[in-house]
Amino acid sequence: MREMAWYDAYLQRGSVDRSANTTPGNKKGGLSNIVEKAMGSIVKSGTSRIDAVLPPGEKLKGKGLVYAATPASDFICGTLQVAAGMNLHVFTTGRGTPYGLAEVPVIKVATRSDLARRWHDLMDVNAGTIAEGKASIEEVGWEMFRLMLEVASGRRKTWAEQWKLHNQLVLFNPAPVT
Repeated sequence: MREMAWYDAYLQRGSVDRSANTTPGNKKGGLSNIVEKAMGSIVKSGTSRIDAVLPPGEKLKGKGLVYAATPASDFICGTLQVAAGMNLHVFTTGRGTPYGLAEVPVIKVATRSDLARRWHDLMDVNAGTIAEGKASIEEVGWEMFRLMLEVASGRRKTWAEQWKLHNQLVLFNPAPVT
């Protein structure tokens, strides 16, 4: 509640409300507002309880599943998660944002097989096989887990690392970002 109140005040300063959705790809993908996008992030966390909500840019102190309260902008969200102490980023995408960070490896997960085929040299995991019935959630989960171990240990590079696809760190803009 505290983070939502802070965010609403932040948006109000720029005369923007939570129904804003400035990303054409999100609209094309069927999202009607930024709240729906945030709820999608929570759903992706699975059935574990959320142990804490971390304010933007605050350093993570506890353990468990922590929801980082950040704008939906890939670049701002990633920057604030790095500030919180993230050391490996698993990034799901249905539209194919070209995103990477120099500070931490970014494992790109395509949620659609056509995206994984089209951007075969940018997507690390094709989770679209689940929707196609070619793989189970468990199988893709284990694939991702093994890849996270390989990347975290330095034995394997992500595509973003291999191609040196590194976006700039971006902090909050004084004008509201949804």
